[in-house]
This record gives sequence, structure tokens and C-alpha cells, in this order.
Amino acid sequence: MSKLPTDPSRRSFLVQSSAALAGGALLGDRLAAAVSTEAAPPRNPMGDEEIRVALVGCGGRGGGAASQALSTEGKVKLVAMADAFSDRLEGTLQNLSSGHGDKVAVPAERRFSGFDAFQKAIDCDVDLVILATPPGFRPQHFEYAIGKGRHVFMEKPVAVDGPGIRKVLKAAEESKRRNLKVGVGLQRHHDPRYQETVKRLQDGAIGAMKMFRAYWNGAGVWVNPRREGQTEMEYQMRNWYYFNWLCGDHIVEQHIHNLDVCNWVMGGYPVEAQGMGGRQVRTGIDHGEIFDHHMVEFAYADGTKLLSQCRHIPGCANNVSEHVIGATGRADIGGGRIEGPGGWSWRWRGEGVDPYQVEHDVLFAAVRNDTPHNEAENGAKSTMTSIFGRMATYSGQVLTWDQAINSDLALLPAAFDWKADPPTLPDAAGRYPIPMPGSTRAY
Repeated sequence: MSKLPTDPSRRSFLVQSSAALAGGALLGDRLAAAVSTEAAPPRNPMGDEEIRVALVGCGGRGGGAASQALSTEGKVKLVAMADAFSDRLEGTLQNLSSGHGDKVAVPAERRFSGFDAFQKAIDCDVDLVILATPPGFRPQHFEYAIGKGRHVFMEKPVAVDGPGIRKVLKAAEESKRRNLKVGVGLQRHHDPRYQETVKRLQDGAIGAMKMFRAYWNGAGVWVNPRREGQTEMEYQMRNWYYFNWLCGDHIVEQHIHNLDVCNWVMGGYPVEAQGMGGRQVRTGIDHGEIFDHHMVEFAYADGTKLLSQCRHIPGCANNVSEHVIGATGRADIGGGRIEGPGGWSWRWRGEGVDPYQVEHDVLFAAVRNDTPHNEAENGAKSTMTSIFGRMATYSGQVLTWDQAINSDLALLPAAFDWKADPPTLPDAAGRYPIPMPGSTRAY
């Protein structure tokens, strides 16, 4: 567990991360390409050397990930930090310093804020970079970090659109070529309850998979009121969860966990999606442009269906879980329970761990020992699964995986500056255009 006294769980960090946006923006492909051929190779293996870490994204999740990195075995030190907002950086630095003492050594000259902050932090003498900004920035930050020869831990999801996914997949290939270690914040892969349950299912405990059900139904997250003098860019970045270029909608930001588990059991990714969604309750001007509910039917190549629900509506029944029905039984995957014919059943009764800490333990051990560890491709394809679902609910169309992943529908702004316009702007009443099934572009 984290040693940070006030360090809550990953989910609590997400709720508190009112502006977990780091490193701002994007210098583009030319800059990343320029460094990709110049960076020195990583030090592999690092053994008992000190691993120097840069944190890009100093909101709640970034602070949590940094604390977990500093809690791994061996010598590790946080030496550089970046965030679009200096207040977020300074608050997180103070919190980490109080919890980890001399493992935090980030002097003023290695604290960077603004749209080019991510580049400056990654350019420091560091071995590993934590990328914890809102996901809209992840493809460019990941590409740049790999180009500089850095090992990476990046939070999920890893993009918000097809072009971003393709960029991540290309950088993932480069990371493998350069023997860089990459962890992705899909921590269920490091939970022994999930690991054992998935293994049993893949070994045939309930026969062939027939239908999955996946849920992330909850009340929703924070809102930061608009402040006098804010530009539209700053307002949206402070409220990143409600804008698709930053978040991708909650089906992407949260529900990815459940969709990823179903993909894990299947050993593959859906090939078709159709669904519906909308804004039923969370309709205020402070709720940006995203839906408050989605329902998607995915289909895998063998015809297996995945029924997916996610909701942000207070006062309703909450459910965060994954289930599967097979030819000879059924399973509550996250609950670690399998039921078969004739009353046969199995339940996981092992010792629990903190999978958020374990995912960092595994990554840092791989860096020290030069063992294989690269989660980037699955992180990208499970992120694409959730984007695929959003594209289906927004458009109301039946889509294929190839249409979605090859789409040229890009969500990011044309320019990154505090005075620049984000992709969607409010009308005179302060309301943003809302996706409309039947008329919103499919791909």
C-alpha cells in the first residue's frame, strides 16, 4: 500500500482529481520523431541502481501513481514533475514530500508547468516516466517518452480516438524494439483473484464463452464551477472529465476496466458494436458534452456477445462488475466465483493484495532485472474497445472494429494555448453541442 498518509485509493484519486492534467500539450509528431533517433538507449538491466522518475500529470491519479512508484523495492527517486497547472504540481509535491521524504527531490528548476511541461520533464535525466494526464494527451506524451528512451507507466485509457490509438500502437512497437518496459493502469491484471479466475475460465471451467455482461454504473464524479477570468481552454482542462477531447466520455475513462476484463477472458477484441445512450439526468451546463448512460452490444469474431452498461446517474443501483455465461456454467469474474453443472462451484479464497501497488512492483522489477514487460498493445486495444462503444452510442450505427480503429475522426484541438479554442464551444446560454444518435458522424 502507499506510504503517503493522505493517499486514497485510485478511485478516490480520480474523484479528487479536479484538474489532473499535466504537461499539457502536444509538440507534435515532428518533435517526437526528432528525438527518436537521438535518444540514448535505456540502461538495462538497472539492478540496484537508483531509478530516477519523472511525473507528468500531478492531479490525484498522478500523485497516487508516484507514491506507488516510490513504494517499490530498491532505490527510486522522483526528480522531475510536470503539469499544465502549477498549483496542482505544488500541492502534489508537498503531499509526496511529506509521505516519502528524501525519495522526493524536485527542485524548482525541475518543476515545469504549461503546455510544453511534459517535454521538459521527460528531457531531464530520468529512467522512467509516469504519464497520468487526462487521456487525450497520452498518445503524444507516450510517443515522446519512448522516443527519448524512457521506460513508462501510463494510466488508462491511453487515447480518446482512432488516430490516437494508432499513434500509441506505433509507439508500442518502437518500445518493444528498444526493449523499454511499459506498464498500463489496468490493475485488474495484477489482482490474484482476477488472475486465477481468468485462468480457470480460459482452461475450460465453463466451456466455450457464450455471453459476457459488464457494468460500471455509479453516481458520477466532481464538477469544478467556472471561475471569473478563465479562458474556455482553462475551464475545460479544469473539468476534463466532461469533454471528449480530454476524457473520451466515461465509457472510455472508467468502463474500460470492465471491457478489458472481458477481452482478457476472450483473448481478443470485439469486431462489431451497436448501442444507445444519452443524457437523461446529468444535463446541466456544467456537465459538458458527454452522455450520462451507455448501453452497448459488442460481438467477438466467434459470435460471442458482450452486453455493456455504464451510467453516471445519482440515486440508482450501483454496479461495477464483469460476468460470463459459458456452455457449461457461469462466472462472476471480479467476484472470483465460478458455477458449473450439477451444483459444482469454485470460489477464490486467496490472500488479497493491493493491485495498484503490484502493477508498479512488477514494472520496476522488470526494469531492474530486464525481464519482459510491455502492456502497451493491450492497453491500446482495450482503450479502443471503449472508444468503439462510444462511437456506436453517439452515432446510433452498427460499426465494425476496422471502421472504428481506422477512423480519421480526430478529437484534439488545432492549437494548444490558453487563449485557443477547444474543439467544442458553448453557446450564448453556456450549453455545449451534444452528440445526437442518427446524425452524429459515425467514424
